[in-house]
Amino acid sequence: MAALRAAKQALRKEIKKRVAALGSQEKLRQSRVVTQKLLQHPQYESCQRIAVFLSMSDEVLTEEILEDIFKRGKDCFIPKYHTTDGSHMDMLRLAGAEDVLSLPLTSWNIRQPGDGEERDEALDTGGLDLILMPGLGFDKRGNRLGRGKGFYDTYLERCARHPRGKPYTIGLAFNEQMCPQVPVDERDVPIDEVLREDM
Repeated sequence: MAALRAAKQALRKEIKKRVAALGSQEKLRQSRVVTQKLLQHPQYESCQRIAVFLSMSDEVLTEEILEDIFKRGKDCFIPKYHTTDGSHMDMLRLAGAEDVLSLPLTSWNIRQPGDGEERDEALDTGGLDLILMPGLGFDKRGNRLGRGKGFYDTYLERCARHPRGKPYTIGLAFNEQMCPQVPVDERDVPIDEVLREDM
């Protein structure tokens, strides 16, 4: 277990270094390519209820995806991390693309709904069809290296118990986030697909 943790930490460091070396123009360019692939993806086109992450500086940019979700009249949910409650996360409904700007910033410098806000949680209101997954690293077998808190793995376990079942999961990645192999244990939930520029 300690060896696995150490391997994950070393890989996180290496990937962070690779992504940090990307200029903002290159991140934008790759994000646009990945976004176009997603918007034409059959799973995306056919889904109605979709969860999307609000990107941090080392992740594929999701602003254009958010706009498209609302343009197509889909239901959009975004993560709300409960840091006081282990690895608990909810997916809360967003009213519109401009709704994002009113959300408070967390200590991680990402926006998420405030604590007192009344918003629909995806699993309480019909489940999800598709979850777009962030991650630090991915491999071609669908293994994902997160930031070590387990928020998404725990949420996917909750989804699996929902009557609707586990939604389709797509990771969004820069080429530099792809690895030959991501070290995983039995708690890591593999994802269905990773979208990146070099396919």
